[in-house]
Amino acid sequence: MADTLQQLLRTRADLDTVAVKHGDASWTWRQHIAEASEHASAVIAAADPSRPLHVGVLMGNTPGMLTALAAAGLGGYVLCGVNTTRRGEAIARDVARVDCQLLLTDPEHRHLLDGLDLPGITVVDTGAEEWAERLHAAPPLVPHREVGADDTFMMIFTSGTSGEPKAVEVPHAMVLFAGSALVQRYGLDESDVCYLAMPLFHSNAVYAGWSVALGAGAAMVPAAFSASRFLPDVRRHGATYMNYVGKPLAYILATAEQPDDHDNTLRIAFGNEAADRDIEEFGRRFGCEVWDGFGSTETAVIITRPDGCPPGSIGQGFPGVAVYDPDTLTECAVARFDETGALANADEATGELVNTSGSGLFRGYYNDPGATDQRLRHGMYWSGDLAYRDADGWIYLAGRTGDWMRVDGENLTTAPIERILLRLNAISRVAVYPVPDEYVGDQVMAALVLRDDADLTPAEFTEFLGAQRDMSPKAWPRYVWIADDLPTTATNKILKRELVALGVDPTDRVLWRRDRTRFDQVVPADR
Repeated sequence: MADTLQQLLRTRADLDTVAVKHGDASWTWRQHIAEASEHASAVIAAADPSRPLHVGVLMGNTPGMLTALAAAGLGGYVLCGVNTTRRGEAIARDVARVDCQLLLTDPEHRHLLDGLDLPGITVVDTGAEEWAERLHAAPPLVPHREVGADDTFMMIFTSGTSGEPKAVEVPHAMVLFAGSALVQRYGLDESDVCYLAMPLFHSNAVYAGWSVALGAGAAMVPAAFSASRFLPDVRRHGATYMNYVGKPLAYILATAEQPDDHDNTLRIAFGNEAADRDIEEFGRRFGCEVWDGFGSTETAVIITRPDGCPPGSIGQGFPGVAVYDPDTLTECAVARFDETGALANADEATGELVNTSGSGLFRGYYNDPGATDQRLRHGMYWSGDLAYRDADGWIYLAGRTGDWMRVDGENLTTAPIERILLRLNAISRVAVYPVPDEYVGDQVMAALVLRDDADLTPAEFTEFLGAQRDMSPKAWPRYVWIADDLPTTATNKILKRELVALGVDPTDRVLWRRDRTRFDQVVPADR
């Protein structure tokens, strides 16, 4: 059994089954590994041997990006994924932070580097004739090093939803562990086709997409995510497995349902952060199994969702996973629920998800000891995620640590409110966040994106809220924005800090709750 990606990739070198499908073209594993070996050899030849061989990659989901991933594994150097939605100096800071000496890009993204000061970094356009000549001249691959399981395969930046992205050092063992677990769980093999539409510079695509295909010897279909192209792509390429992160299921489900949607090859969808409603509806509509779990780039807190997981829960944690009060450094009380199903002891039950055993597979943030120390405190890993846990060990997310709100003297978190609002079928996506109260504390604001062709009147929304017996009156949104879309990261996670910055007047499509029974659409002067 392979201990490193380097070893596993070598076992694929003699396979003549399909490795990559893109448009009308396809490559066998034999061809793919040969191209990756040539690529790795050219990279090593162009590198300065006196410097760490960190290679940045600024590419979309293309066969070239798959080649770059395999090349790094085979070549024994560190690949640094650069977020293609970053702009200007943010890109320069990222590649400098991870000490890249080479930066690979493609014609589609080369313009993002125009005018940037990138000292000590050689930019390589993989679509240019110069790179083709380097590939042609590359000698047989001699790896930069023979790697061990704990050696870094990739630097992957966090999503940046709660601050500047940080570079996580991802070891070979982590990627192998994630991929092999999913291959075994879903019985995947070389007959499967993996649809890779999440950004390949991010952990979800690497852990739950690329590594799965590599471990199974399955075919890979790199694609840019599109709700409208999703089903045609699945049918065209015969995709049987897909990974997702954030809100892709909601985007797809917002499109009009067709009577033949279930007529497709998809068997498994695996990912993170989908709403219970979307999980159930996606499986029904497209005739597949959807498995959603908790995940982060750091992989220090591991939670799985076994059969029997109750609605709203993300599952049960591996040994060491607990919910702690960061002030008392003690485990929070077990969650209790009242007769309506509402959390009855939020103040004492809600805390931060931790790994009491230490850092797990987390090796730290590269070149950022302050951020690493913030995560690793008192001998534990602190995730930054709020949660509570019931008497049977089921864990429920409550938001990020910045999602606490103080409303009329009561502490609230955002995730439970979002789960309730998503019961309303007209709503496709929702974000709940605090806005300042005019006197003291916070008020609750919700930004809603409706499904295609759906409508929502103030009266309908008020009636819906009144029917939710497990929703505290203080959790009712004071302000509601009916938005066309929400700001998101490249990994489909909603950027609440941008919503908070907009305040209560982002557009004229804001509803204001004047009292317990009425929402009105008003202009700012009315407030």
